[in-house]
Amino acid sequence: MGPIPLCVLLPVMVLAVVVAIAAEENAVDDEYTWPQWKVPLVRQRSTVPLSSPKFSAHPQAELSGTCGIECQRRLPASTLGDLEQFLSYETVYENGTRTLTSVSVQGLNEVASWSKNISSRSRQKREVYGTDTRFTISDKQFSTKYPFSTSVKISTGCSGVLVSPKHVLTAAHCIHDGKDYLDGVQKLRVGILKEKSRRGKGGKGRGGRGKGKRRKGDKDDEEVQEKEGDDGKGDRKGKGKGRKSRSRRSAESGKPSFRWTGVKKTQLSKGWFKGVSEGLTADYDYAVLELKKAPKVKHMDLGVIPSVKKLPAGRIHFSGFDDDRPGNLVYRFCSVSDESNDLMYQYCDAKPGTSGSGIYIRLKEPGKKKWIRKIIGVFSGHQWVDVNGNGMQQDYNVAVRITPLKYAQICYWVHGDSSLCKVA
Repeated sequence: MGPIPLCVLLPVMVLAVVVAIAAEENAVDDEYTWPQWKVPLVRQRSTVPLSSPKFSAHPQAELSGTCGIECQRRLPASTLGDLEQFLSYETVYENGTRTLTSVSVQGLNEVASWSKNISSRSRQKREVYGTDTRFTISDKQFSTKYPFSTSVKISTGCSGVLVSPKHVLTAAHCIHDGKDYLDGVQKLRVGILKEKSRRGKGGKGRGGRGKGKRRKGDKDDEEVQEKEGDDGKGDRKGKGKGRKSRSRRSAESGKPSFRWTGVKKTQLSKGWFKGVSEGLTADYDYAVLELKKAPKVKHMDLGVIPSVKKLPAGRIHFSGFDDDRPGNLVYRFCSVSDESNDLMYQYCDAKPGTSGSGIYIRLKEPGKKKWIRKIIGVFSGHQWVDVNGNGMQQDYNVAVRITPLKYAQICYWVHGDSSLCKVA
């Protein structure tokens, strides 16, 4: 066979390079795209009535004795029977009645396996460390816009996030201490931040700015929004001219007010109860509240990802109502320092009151260029964790991640139909 003419070889080489570049771009693009998960089905097996709760428990500022990531690695794997017991759930209605629903789990073996745990050995106190990196979103016009508008306040002193027009996801310990429901759950309410009034300062009336006009400080909040929205390829640059200090961006411009609505029913897994899941209790620190009336606020969908640390940006975001900044919505973002299939340790600064906040990230919708935020976990709060299972405790900020199985259960609670929850 003779030499190949250059006029033939050159187009072939160019085509090969183009194909290689396209393949590399697709691989990079996949890193920024929400993965599609086939989730198992959680189906109702039977429901039985229970006696009314005593509502005698009291909120705890910090949870202790939690079996953390390293501790859980020593535990045996849960069987299907174990999981069905852990995912069985209680429902408490507004009139104080209570039921227990047992469930069956189908299609668990069809779910793709999770990636192996990624460990980081750095350890330090994480409630607030060094420079406080929280942003107070004090401007009503800004805090009542998506995604911040999905954050809600729970009357027991926690935070939560809207996951449907009338369902709120929060931490289980915000309504139950593992033995009984908190004394405030009988009259549980959820607060949604009110939008700025159209009269007076915010409207067209006398002394108002009028439509389209901006106050001097509005730019600062926009800078916070830009930072919050940056989950893309690398950090934003431009710390130069025009950037305000964090203290200026967090300047208080008036205490927010809430629009409160009652809770129709609450649901939480038996895995959260003392003596049921033993060392896995922390994995089930989530609950769903159904509101009596749906607020006219956009909600945020749930998402499932195998690893946060492997994402290009590797950051999580969440907003809540920290106790040390009463009534104000506080936003933060940070990197995850350690994660397992069910838990995340992170460096996000937080104070009591943030527990129950929805942790979210932003990735592209499959097959499209649109970026979508989804909730991938629930902030469980500052906890004293039994690290190695030997009783020695260290403090961490802990979050419960949404797994395919938890997605299936929460989706079933929200929709009441497991056939609507086949894909995450």
